Amino acid sequence: MKLLHFAILALAAPIGLAAQQPPAPLPANPLTASFRNRLSAMHRNIAQAFDSIPESKFSYKPTPAQLSIGFIAAHIADDDYFFCNNFGAMKGTRAVADTATADSVKATWPKAKLVAQLKDSFAFCDQALNQLDDTKLGEAVTITFGGNSRIVPRGGMALGHAIDLADHYSQLANYMRLNNLIPPTALPRPRP
Repeated sequence: MKLLHFAILALAAPIGLAAQQPPAPLPANPLTASFRNRLSAMHRNIAQAFDSIPESKFSYKPTPAQLSIGFIAAHIADDDYFFCNNFGAMKGTRAVADTATADSVKATWPKAKLVAQLKDSFAFCDQALNQLDDTKLGEAVTITFGGNSRIVPRGGMALGHAIDLADHYSQLANYMRLNNLIPPTALPRPRP
């Protein structure tokens, strides 16, 4: 019985001591840091997913009504510029073919081209994020989508982008599973 009490005490003591530690201070711009961390993680997961999908699967779509994997790659790159162009004065530049070509045509481009454009959009977005701090999240920006303009806060653009990337990563993860591929977030994590 004494051994049991000692074992419980040995397990509980470190937990009690950890609970007494003061909390770590928040970063200087906690909301912006949260967006930056989330967007960076989504970019990493999406890049790893596309890197692991064979080129032969880029035309795959589960049903005729759904987007192909290649279409998703082109779409995410477009979305990165749409959202991240609204994080500050820095604007991404793209070749005319990247903005004037129909999405259905871009979806058929080779994997190497689609993935390179996707990673370029991620790099631009990472730079654009450096323009944000918490004081700028409430600033109004005008966005135009489908010929309609509206005013939204910059923070709404950052949140919208995080949600959009999570949606597309989930879509890719499902497509990967349907093709017997393991999504990056389902792989075993390396142990420290």
